[in-house]
Amino acid sequence: MAIRHDSGIVLRSYPFGEADKIVVLLSPLHGKLRTVAKGVRKTKSRFGGRLESFMEVDVVLYEGRNLDLVTQVELRSAFPSLRSDLAAVAAASTMAEVVDAVAQENEPSVALYELFRTGLAALDAGRTSTDTLTAFLLQLLRVQGLAPALDRCASCGRNSRLERFSVAAGGIVCADCRPEGSVRLRDGLVPHLHGLATVDLVEVDGTDEDLAGDAMWVTRRFVEFHLERRLVSMAVLDQ
Repeated sequence: MAIRHDSGIVLRSYPFGEADKIVVLLSPLHGKLRTVAKGVRKTKSRFGGRLESFMEVDVVLYEGRNLDLVTQVELRSAFPSLRSDLAAVAAASTMAEVVDAVAQENEPSVALYELFRTGLAALDAGRTSTDTLTAFLLQLLRVQGLAPALDRCASCGRNSRLERFSVAAGGIVCADCRPEGSVRLRDGLVPHLHGLATVDLVEVDGTDEDLAGDAMWVTRRFVEFHLERRLVSMAVLDQ
């Protein structure tokens, strides 16, 4: 048993016992952390309000046998503006859901942490377009080594006549390959997807709604294919 200082972003939390909470955080050095915060559901809790979803915190943990105990919390960033916008909250929830799904316990995750933090900062700055979330998902796939092919055919490797997308094949495919289940892409979507995969999230434009909707549709299905489940948090965005 030991005391450890760490930092993290809250992915989610849920009740534990009568007054406690299980708080799941993403740490840059230790990956996904499952911790218990004693008494935070009481009205007089000294740090319950600092352990809400999407908050970036510094914590002091007492290492337990199964769960680490949160003994101190210092708030680094609450990203307050995104909390007043339903679209931003829904996007942040989707980001947290996907990060929670791919993060591993006791594994360094600096790149994933920085991407998640940048995504939340972009939403907090008002970048709430569909393209912001799509760009985040594409860049998360790259961080995880699962990035779809976007500048060459995923089947034959050619870089011309890239007209279709195949989840099973691994991304963009040319007109000659056309594997079963591939879908035809509207003009301009291939470079749009490629741009989102590399853009700084705080600089996403998001002005072309038609391309944005198609880019999200393609990216979402690619993510869900690799996660092998639906993205529950996107239900609000679907509405």
